[in-house]
Amino acid sequence: MSVFQEKLGSQERRAGASLALIYAFRMLGLFMILPVFAIYAEDLPGATPWLTGLALGVYGLTQAILQIPFGMLSDKIGRKPVIAGGLLVFAIGSLVAASSDGIYGIIAGRALQGSGAIAAALMALAADLSTEEHRVRMMAMIGMSIGVAFASSMVLGPVLNEWIGVSGIFAGTAVLAVMGIGILYLFVPNPPDSHFHRDAELQTSSLKSVLKTIDLLRLNAGIFALHFVLMSVFLVIPLELRDDAGLASAQHWQLYLPVFIVSVVLMVPFILLSERKNLMKPVFVGSIAGLTVAIVGLLSGRDLTTITIFLLLFFTAFNLLEASLPSLVAKTAQADQKGTAMGVYSSSQFMGAFAGGAVGGMAHHVWGIDGAYTAALAMSLIWLLIAIFMKKPRNLSTYLMKVSDVTEQQLLAVRGVVEAAIIKGEGVAYLKVEKHILDEEKLLSFAQDII
Repeated sequence: MSVFQEKLGSQERRAGASLALIYAFRMLGLFMILPVFAIYAEDLPGATPWLTGLALGVYGLTQAILQIPFGMLSDKIGRKPVIAGGLLVFAIGSLVAASSDGIYGIIAGRALQGSGAIAAALMALAADLSTEEHRVRMMAMIGMSIGVAFASSMVLGPVLNEWIGVSGIFAGTAVLAVMGIGILYLFVPNPPDSHFHRDAELQTSSLKSVLKTIDLLRLNAGIFALHFVLMSVFLVIPLELRDDAGLASAQHWQLYLPVFIVSVVLMVPFILLSERKNLMKPVFVGSIAGLTVAIVGLLSGRDLTTITIFLLLFFTAFNLLEASLPSLVAKTAQADQKGTAMGVYSSSQFMGAFAGGAVGGMAHHVWGIDGAYTAALAMSLIWLLIAIFMKKPRNLSTYLMKVSDVTEQQLLAVRGVVEAAIIKGEGVAYLKVEKHILDEEKLLSFAQDII
């Protein structure tokens, strides 16, 4: 069996599923209030549209600041203590928000939620618990959980809001965080060895190189813009559905659910075109254009039919871009700098959420609903201009392999191997390969072991 098709081992499956569930719980806690908070905040003492936006997005600021330091801390004191501590901080922030009867208390609670920045430490633990040959699959499992959690939050938020209110949602997210700690210690195996992984963690010595790579900067700008747009749009979509489309807040899930399902179905052919036909750039740029058209449509029409049509386009484009961007980062970064590139990318995502809440909230405060949409539209147009000039990405796959007595030149001589880096002392080859032409039998002849 090809190493590229090998299944995860039983311990890897257990670790991947458990870590994916922990990540999903945290994402649910962050995003379940997204489709309901704008309406809830109207009745909070001291609330303004700007402060509402700040409350939605402030988690991104603390997350962006702390996720890399927490990842580095996990290298020194262990993964599980850092993850458990982060989940505990997240739970405390959720309880602060749940018990607050004013906007400032919720802002403080959301900032604390973001301070439980476990993403980097969680990915490092996933790397500890997976072999080099299976690590991409492990990370993909966690990545899928993030997408499922986001989609679920858009439906669960309005439903739970009707049953237990926003305060109840915040309290529920605290419970999820505590459950995550239980899963961490009861179901996630202890790694036999915990060390630094170049493919999963940020390395400070590579930071300058990553920040000087123009195409990576374009992709970082892209994820910043995408989450800026998301926050700006959802500052006003719930209000528009209620006030202009006549859809009661308790019924919003009835719109979000079919829109999300259909958007996922619609995105699949484009993903296949992107990967199998090597049309990554046209699909990517076209998705940004689709996102832009969707914002124009939401800005122009306020009836239920128009909102539904353009919200479907919005989420189809959003889901495509959210899935494409990490893949493009992995294809663009040097083989031994993937972890650093993804760390910077994640920080850019969180900063985008913060900026979208703050700037979109201010635009809503000054110019009303049209102001928030206009802020999102301006960001989307800037991103479209940036993306048009990106290089056409090569359809490369990242591959890690344990090696012993082999040189980079020997690996590069294998048909299909485009880039190879062997770090002295690690015994791991970091490769970029063209899988469709790869001489896999020759490549595996250099492997120290395949598990």
